[in-house]
Amino acid sequence: MDQSSITWADGALVTIDQRALPHEVRELRITTVDEVIDAIKTLAVRGAPAIGVCGAFGVVIAARAATTNGVLDTARVEAEAARIADARPTAVNLAWGVQRTLAELPGGVPALEAEALELLAEDGRVNLTAATAAADLIQRLCGDRPLRLLTHCNTGRLATTAWGTAIGALRVLHERGVLAEVIVDETRPLLQGARLTAWEMAEAGIPHRLTIDSAAAWAMATEQVDAVVVGADRITADGAVANKIGTYMLAIAAAHHGIPFIVVAPESTRDISTARGSDIVVEQRAAAEVTGFGGVATAPEGTATFNPAFDVTPAELVTAVVTEFGVLEDAAAARTSAGATTATASASTAGAEIAEIARGLYASGWMPGTAGNISVRQGDTAVITASGLSKGELTVADMVTVAVVDSKPVDVSGRKPSAETTIHTAVYRTRGADAVVHVHPPHATAVAIKTAGSGVTTTRFAGYELIKGLGSARPDLIDIPVFPNHADVPQIGVDIEKYLTEHPEAPPVLFIAGHGITTWGASLTQARDRAECLEAMCELTTLTGQRDIAVGDHA
Repeated sequence: MDQSSITWADGALVTIDQRALPHEVRELRITTVDEVIDAIKTLAVRGAPAIGVCGAFGVVIAARAATTNGVLDTARVEAEAARIADARPTAVNLAWGVQRTLAELPGGVPALEAEALELLAEDGRVNLTAATAAADLIQRLCGDRPLRLLTHCNTGRLATTAWGTAIGALRVLHERGVLAEVIVDETRPLLQGARLTAWEMAEAGIPHRLTIDSAAAWAMATEQVDAVVVGADRITADGAVANKIGTYMLAIAAAHHGIPFIVVAPESTRDISTARGSDIVVEQRAAAEVTGFGGVATAPEGTATFNPAFDVTPAELVTAVVTEFGVLEDAAAARTSAGATTATASASTAGAEIAEIARGLYASGWMPGTAGNISVRQGDTAVITASGLSKGELTVADMVTVAVVDSKPVDVSGRKPSAETTIHTAVYRTRGADAVVHVHPPHATAVAIKTAGSGVTTTRFAGYELIKGLGSARPDLIDIPVFPNHADVPQIGVDIEKYLTEHPEAPPVLFIAGHGITTWGASLTQARDRAECLEAMCELTTLTGQRDIAVGDHA
């Protein structure tokens, strides 16, 4: 079946029966709704993207069966679609694929089939884009050396339709000639890693070793793993990741050893309607999967079992989530010691980058005269613009290096740090950011003044496309804190540090009444981009008088 694990031929869904691997590559032809549901439940078809596409074609199969003399029984199709969507509860892609196809029901079978075929084609494109972005990130984090990566479960073309997500990233790195080895977790109790991933690794010619799940942490401890790369079945609004059971313990071990933990998944796996990871319904599977394997009992008869198919990894353990839209949660990458480029840049290089961006923001009118400041973190210190200098004329010599812990200068340049240094260091002490931008764009500054209170407040924006550029947990809604101004500028920093400590979910943007805005990110470019998005959105709210824009349901 070459690169695609799923095809549509003459009214039948044709795929690889994953139950037979690795001993037999057996074709499975699915022509009824019951067969669709059975294939999903028995894991003949598995993997979030794959079952999403399978569910989409299940709707087509239901519609073909519900058509008599050219008349389509829509109620019957809707009932069958509901049965398909309920086949497995944890992976959001199944219900997503079913609902997206079902939305074309008024157009009849041809429209349903066209939509399912589009999902099939789209999946391959999405996977390759996400995999390439993830490969780029891994190389940035791990540096220029042969890479040793660890993966869990199966995320290749068997779990998708083509190329794969996490395994797709491994394939990209292998094609670039930088992948030394992949350690493959066997993935108990059904051994998707041993049966499927090892098979795909061999098929692609990727060097690999198979290990038991409980050896993974020791592989990290003995410096055999540069990064962990996994997929996802659902990503909630708070950034929690549901994936195959065993993922959570890998994330804990990776965090302990300072190893990047990368999640690669399509955007369709993100479920912003589910607020928290604790809200996810985790599928519990049959005891027989634990008490035996391959028909052979390995536990005493009647032994009770705990057999969740998935676990949920909290966002704070995830270095980055990568989709076809790029790195969504990359600020945490700065907390690793694996080599984020801005963290290892020299002070002179950082100063040159700061000066260049400052001159651009000065030209935009956002850093008038000597106002505003920019910094780049370098471990326990930060390079920041010096006080009292025109931002339109800054050079690399106009920077000061300060200690993050107390905001005091640590160099002997004689320059004084900016008055707002305490704002920057407050962010660095509470967030994994590598750069901070503090500027005075007119529309955002005006919004801050209009919404300020006597203490810290928040102002909500909803429905604006620009929200996606602000680092919010939700792409359609953001609550931005608004801080009161103080003549004693360090007090602003105290307020910010207290708020960010108490509100770990706060976005990487904030207002200060009469004192501009502050944004941060994993790079100076990202921090600047967030400032630009915030100002553009505030300009739109000024023009429209609306902060809440109605958004239609996503089909």
